[in-house]
Amino acid sequence: MAVTSQEAIQQLAALMEQVDELLKVTFKNMHQGYPTATLVRFLKAREWSVSKAHKMLMDCLNWRIQNHIDDILCTPIIPADLYRGIRDSQLVGLSGYTKEGLPVFALGVGLSTFDKASVNYYVQSHIQINEYRDRVILPAATKKYGRHIGKCVKVLDMTGLRLSALSHLKILTMISTIDDLNYPEKTQTYYVVNSPYVFTACWKVVKPLLQERTRKKVQVLHGCGKDELLKIMDYASLPHFCKSERNGSSSRVSSAGAGDCYSLDHPFHQQLYSYIKNNAPNQGYALLPKQGSLHVDVPTGDTEGTKITGMMQSKLHLIGDDSKLASSLSVLHVDVV
Repeated sequence: MAVTSQEAIQQLAALMEQVDELLKVTFKNMHQGYPTATLVRFLKAREWSVSKAHKMLMDCLNWRIQNHIDDILCTPIIPADLYRGIRDSQLVGLSGYTKEGLPVFALGVGLSTFDKASVNYYVQSHIQINEYRDRVILPAATKKYGRHIGKCVKVLDMTGLRLSALSHLKILTMISTIDDLNYPEKTQTYYVVNSPYVFTACWKVVKPLLQERTRKKVQVLHGCGKDELLKIMDYASLPHFCKSERNGSSSRVSSAGAGDCYSLDHPFHQQLYSYIKNNAPNQGYALLPKQGSLHVDVPTGDTEGTKITGMMQSKLHLIGDDSKLASSLSVLHVDVV
């Protein structure tokens, strides 16, 4: 007999009542006062199968305990110059909020180089942003707007995306796996802007592989997407790369401007970094080595993200072969539509 969504929630909630106290503590850090909404996220991620959602949630809670995720906002990446290098090469930031109060995260997919630190640092930084979003940004938005806000929107800038992205697929797969298995259903919509040919070709391959609920979340916008994005957010909340039309293969315009939400000098990153440093135990922080990343185990699983990155890798190899041929002929011209 089919189980209704309400019955599924009740069954999963009953199972969570049976877990040990340690798991309950980390679950409380996850749900931030909204346990039912958290259960719904995991149920949606597993197509409302209670048994699969329960396993996913238990795996997530155990991952959090084993990797001390509850304490990750007490572990600053030091020295500050190292963290600045990470921010300059892992382009992500909070540009503002939608008219409904959802945080707007900007990601420089095409121009991120991931070449200023080890993989562990980038994974640590990514999880810290996730946790800061869930424990600080979303609760603050909930309080401000007087209703539960548990999701964000993401604007993905594909400017500069090239075949060199192949070298980044390993770390992108790791980050995608962490998000798929431990932070499901946290993004309401993905807006893709400034798309060059490389992305357009990959998207044609990837789109049919996505689950319908994921496919509906992705909107590929024309150009910088400003006109469409202004329907859901004010101009001040637009990511800097959406405020003027740019070529999809352009380089990063500025890394120091006050409006560049990627920069460590942006208020979001200043507040995040200060929050982590202030939460670090005084003695422990003083004794931390000048360099040394927090190692976090990446969970294993055949997730939607790993399938997508695998297909992208195959497609990028094909595009690379085609591009070499095109270069030798010097006659190929592709218009992005």
